Amino acid sequence: MTRLAVAFLALVIFSVQVFAVAVDDNPLEDPAKEAVARELMKEIRCLVCQNQSIEDSNADLARDLRQVVRERIALGDTPENVRAYLVDRYGDWVLLEPPVKPQTYLLWASPFLFLLVVVYLVFRRRNATAGAAPLSAEEEAELEAILAAKEREQ
Repeated sequence: MTRLAVAFLALVIFSVQVFAVAVDDNPLEDPAKEAVARELMKEIRCLVCQNQSIEDSNADLARDLRQVVRERIALGDTPENVRAYLVDRYGDWVLLEPPVKPQTYLLWASPFLFLLVVVYLVFRRRNATAGAAPLSAEEEAELEAILAAKEREQ
């Protein structure tokens, strides 16, 4: 196969996956409400895929959650109300970007804490090696004797 044929085949395969979500769903008749629902779907985590939004996921549960979002938007709920409804049912974890509140402070601070620990360890190691004084003549002689004894043992 030529490169062009392979590229075309890959394009067809990937484009089918991209449009798979849109084909399965029943969008709202009101384009404005559908746009609001779609924006909200980008913020909700697929509970099966975990690192995908429900808009991007093909999982059955994601499809069900998309339907719930559309139903609630169609009934006149605001995105905040829909978000609150889903958080009440599934917890903050259902949001791709969890809120900053006392229960999630450690979650939000963990990257910075990790960075601080790494910086501390690097500087501690650097200071430990930089502060080492050169060996005295006695210490050098003792080290040479130890190394010579080790060589004889081998």
